[in-house]
Amino acid sequence: MEDVLANGYLMLLGVLALYGLYRYYLLILYFRGRSLRPVEPTPPRAWPRVTIQIPVYNERDVVERTIRSACEVDYPQDRLEIQVLDDSTDETSTIIATLLERYQARGLTLQHLRRSTRSGFKAGALTEGLRHAAGDFLAVFDADFLVPRDFLHRTVPFFTDPLVGMVQARWGHLNRDYSLLTRLQAILLDGHFGIEQSARCAAGHFFSFNGTAGIWRKTAIVDAGGWSAQTLTEDLDLSYRAQLKGWRGVFLPELVCPAELPIEMTAWKIQQFRWTKGSVETAKKLLRNVLRAPIPWSVKLDAVGHLTSYVCYPLGLIASLGTIPLMMGWLPWPHQIVADVVWFVLLTVSGACFYLCGQRALDPSWFTRIPLVPWSLAVTVGLSVNNAWAVCEALLGRSSPFLRTPKFGARPRWALWDSRRDRAFHGSPMGWIELGLALYFGMGAVAALHRQLWLTAPWLMLFAAGFGYVGWFSLRPDSPIRWLGGRLSTASWRPSEV
Repeated sequence: MEDVLANGYLMLLGVLALYGLYRYYLLILYFRGRSLRPVEPTPPRAWPRVTIQIPVYNERDVVERTIRSACEVDYPQDRLEIQVLDDSTDETSTIIATLLERYQARGLTLQHLRRSTRSGFKAGALTEGLRHAAGDFLAVFDADFLVPRDFLHRTVPFFTDPLVGMVQARWGHLNRDYSLLTRLQAILLDGHFGIEQSARCAAGHFFSFNGTAGIWRKTAIVDAGGWSAQTLTEDLDLSYRAQLKGWRGVFLPELVCPAELPIEMTAWKIQQFRWTKGSVETAKKLLRNVLRAPIPWSVKLDAVGHLTSYVCYPLGLIASLGTIPLMMGWLPWPHQIVADVVWFVLLTVSGACFYLCGQRALDPSWFTRIPLVPWSLAVTVGLSVNNAWAVCEALLGRSSPFLRTPKFGARPRWALWDSRRDRAFHGSPMGWIELGLALYFGMGAVAALHRQLWLTAPWLMLFAAGFGYVGWFSLRPDSPIRWLGGRLSTASWRPSEV
């Protein structure tokens, strides 16, 4: 029985090792292609008609800021249309109507589209907007983003290439320094945009539209079959379907669209649950088509790694739980060394290199954030229960609604937390499980030190810290604000008044 458990454990580690090597592969792609940044083409002689779409659902604290920034985009007024796709059930609709009336007086073309039902969630709203859009190109911005004034002048010229179907900008972080939680989220997102998106674009591999801060050619959306609510990540779904049709994407890391990060642990976990489950749903839906498509095998293999990477959460959770009893004597000494190499070198060190390179790629002061990189690894571990559950739901085909990620406009802390109506969550019961795992791995780290397993103890301590941090702040949603706050960042910035 012990041999069966040990062999099963090593098989799980073998799969995890492949994903660790895949992360090193992305780093190689990035360094190989970082000199191949897209060169902005010559502007078109006549600027095409563009529609900016802003899907909204109960975003009273941030929607005004986003609409103002969209209305102040530098683009020929007779070529620009702005749609607010409003599914709200609170006072957000009144705020939108009042603001649009004021901007319409300036001659802007504005649409306030309301649906009787929220069918299809965000994908349904974008489908409705597509039917009414006059633009040949559709820029999508979530309600917590700001539209840079030069966004259209910097993205539209790329569509002079008839094969370009989508252009994606990089996300910035308005409230990066609001708390430790927002700093860690920023590091994780910077790794995605600084390394993953850049590497895949430069290598000619499939990469994803990120749901916001990007612009689509309308004919590419229609040719790919339109927006679909079959997955929780309608952006990833459409991206792959369009690229399978032969459309190409362009990623612009120098074009930054500021956005607000979630400030509650429970809100961030809901966002991560949606992204994880949607990615696995997209893999179930499209991976077979990718493998059958007449595209290079390097693109196919990268797509497999991309679409299935979230399965590391349940596999890693199972393997990590088995580590402590196995190291107490069930696992032969040579196999213990192999296990330590996988956990420490292929997983922990690869993650640290990945996120550190992401900071180095995007920020000249990257070295000041080195101490935060281990914490960023820890919180990804702490999300394992939440995201493993998302993977299981996706694999079992269980449906779930599209839950928005609450944003608050990054108001001062006293204004945010003294108002009970603004509290999105009151704690997650899953936090008790995560705190239990923190205790489990903490005891395992002590046992590893006692047995002089010097490579095992560090990552067990990392696991304990990650589960403890995520679990505690899941039970106490206000703690990151009250205890681990930073200065109020430029999230309070607003464009000039009308």
